[in-house]
Amino acid sequence: MSDIDRTLDEIGEEISRVVVGQRPLIDGLLIGILAGGHVLVEGVPGLAKTTAVRTLAQVLGLGFQRIQFTPDLLPGDLVGTPIYLPGESRFEVRRGPIFAPVLLADEINRAPAKVQSALLEAMEERQVTIGEETLPLPDPFLVMATQNPLELEGTYPLPEAQVDRFLLKLVVPYPSAEEEREIVMRDGGEAPDLRAMTDAETLRKLRDRTREVHVADSVLDYAVRLVRTTREPGLGGARLHGRDERPAAHALAVGASPRASIFLIRAARARALLDGRQHVTPHDVKRIAPDVLRHRLVLSYEAEADGIANDEVVEGLLAAVETP
Repeated sequence: MSDIDRTLDEIGEEISRVVVGQRPLIDGLLIGILAGGHVLVEGVPGLAKTTAVRTLAQVLGLGFQRIQFTPDLLPGDLVGTPIYLPGESRFEVRRGPIFAPVLLADEINRAPAKVQSALLEAMEERQVTIGEETLPLPDPFLVMATQNPLELEGTYPLPEAQVDRFLLKLVVPYPSAEEEREIVMRDGGEAPDLRAMTDAETLRKLRDRTREVHVADSVLDYAVRLVRTTREPGLGGARLHGRDERPAAHALAVGASPRASIFLIRAARARALLDGRQHVTPHDVKRIAPDVLRHRLVLSYEAEADGIANDEVVEGLLAAVETP
């Protein structure tokens, strides 16, 4: 076992001391770290979304800030604001909580559009402009956002431009019966002392190693073909399984952008590294595709009226596009 494999295993084991089950969620957060991308986590309240992100930050040994997004939150509460110093007759920038290596944006869809827009520059360019001053953000800088489903009261739909900047969107299911029993048994017990398994320099090396994971031309072509199929009028002949194999041709109003192709390969490289391999397989692309694509596909009005979910369309696309 290499040092990288050992480090990744130790991180997963340490997180599991606090978070019961939820292995896909933990793997997704680690993929976001390795690929240098932001992660959106969606699920109903009470599924340990916030706990998982907070625990990850502690185990990684990085600075951590949590912001509770609320309807009255202002952009300055997030990025900071210039403060006038009367004694010195000048302004000084007071930095907001966004200047942290790991930012937990808790219930991100409870804040209005102005606050969401304040995140756009930070997520894409790793910098923040306050007044006339542009300030760099830490390296690494990762936004881990939790979101309640839009059908719950008091939530706002996130702008498409912001959603597209998330590498992955992870959907957290309810725990199994055994996992829920373990959660209840742990209630009231003493919280474990978590160890920091890495630091910023180690994480930068892990990201560099992730970029070195080999992607064959056939796998690259497959990933690009999969994303481009979302923009074809007939969706490559994809069908909706579980709905009498009906064609998915009219299910999408807007397909995925080229950024999805880039992120799909980045995430597949991280998926391969998590599995202890230095090369990407088509199976890596298929495994991570739902998390990369589900938030980038805009359903048509007809599909929404029929109750079709984005994941159903992605499943049909994966079945329709030939695997190398």
